[in-house]
Amino acid sequence: MVVGILIGWLAPDFAPNLKPFANIFLRMIKSLIVPLLFSTLVVGIAGHGDDMKKVGRLALRSIIYFEVVTTAALAIGLIAVNLVKPGVGVQLTAGGGDEFKALATKTPTFSSVLEHTVPQSFFEAAAANEVLQVVFFSIIFAVALARVEGKSKTVMLDWLQSMSDIMFKFVGIVMAYAPIGIGAAIGVTVGKSGLGVMVNLAKLVGTLYVSLIIFVVCVLLPIALLLKIPVARFWRAVKEPWIIAFSTASSEAAFPQAMQAMERFGVPRRIVAFVLPTGYSFNLDGSTLYLAIASVFVAQAAGIDMPIGTQLLMMLTLMLTSKGVAAVPRASLVILSGALAQFGLPLEGIAVILGVDAIMDMARTSVNLLGNCLATAVMARWEGELGEGVPDGQPIPA
Repeated sequence: MVVGILIGWLAPDFAPNLKPFANIFLRMIKSLIVPLLFSTLVVGIAGHGDDMKKVGRLALRSIIYFEVVTTAALAIGLIAVNLVKPGVGVQLTAGGGDEFKALATKTPTFSSVLEHTVPQSFFEAAAANEVLQVVFFSIIFAVALARVEGKSKTVMLDWLQSMSDIMFKFVGIVMAYAPIGIGAAIGVTVGKSGLGVMVNLAKLVGTLYVSLIIFVVCVLLPIALLLKIPVARFWRAVKEPWIIAFSTASSEAAFPQAMQAMERFGVPRRIVAFVLPTGYSFNLDGSTLYLAIASVFVAQAAGIDMPIGTQLLMMLTLMLTSKGVAAVPRASLVILSGALAQFGLPLEGIAVILGVDAIMDMARTSVNLLGNCLATAVMARWEGELGEGVPDGQPIPA
């Protein structure tokens, strides 16, 4: 990270040449997500005698938890942006919003998100890395496999267990390249945006970072303490995937490492394999907090006085539409464009935010990951299955 920042700062013209090295890392990670997720989730459900009632209970608890925590994130973002008012005094560039009008039309509705959850082809979903669709297919496949008796079930479970074991070794090989990929990713970001761009919009960036810290301290930390999750040991477990998420601004890049970290922490594989990828669609704490700040920031920059009632209505809209984030390219921009268009706010505001979006993306992505890792531990505690963990250096039991 330090080397990447220095290259981006001292040699901004050279930094874009590092992009292929960052992309190689992200492509390797994406190539292993589907086989790893499919094999671990199916073995977790079908291989350990789980019935549909147990899976359903875990799903219901997870969704309720996700909704409560993301609502808290929206509330903190809304309070922060109204107190600090980072948009006041910012000049919007006329005519800069045309390119975002098309994005605004792509905002997912509840029905489209629901429909998109179900794949029409597993292979199409796998090729597109549609995590939520792969999770849906894996659950149905696992339930069907659990109902099969005899050799068919044994052969398939053995094959998937073997694939799971191999994919975790695959993760280890890819992670050996991680320092190069991470250095290149952050070098490209700093080289493109520059450290100076933060000065103009320091108030916005500062509001987001401080709000995310408040969210972690006032929401996530009390949850961990309330459910007697050992905070120091939890942080040691998630520190490495958190750094990967922060430096690459990609939740996918940290996903395999996060799975291993939570298993090592003591969360059963079946819970990790279900809650973590589901959280990538329904528990984006950092992104929802960012959307709350960014949308009101645009109103402030445009000099539009938004009553608190309108702001709350916009937050409710964001809470629903952000559930489709995982299924949409340039997700946060799409959701933000749709919300601004719906409430008559100028899309030119997004052009202003884009200058520092990469720096803000690092923060919100890392908080997304932290929140999802904690969610797996919370679900394991509620299910009465949170173990003591596996010390570093020792293999994780299959």
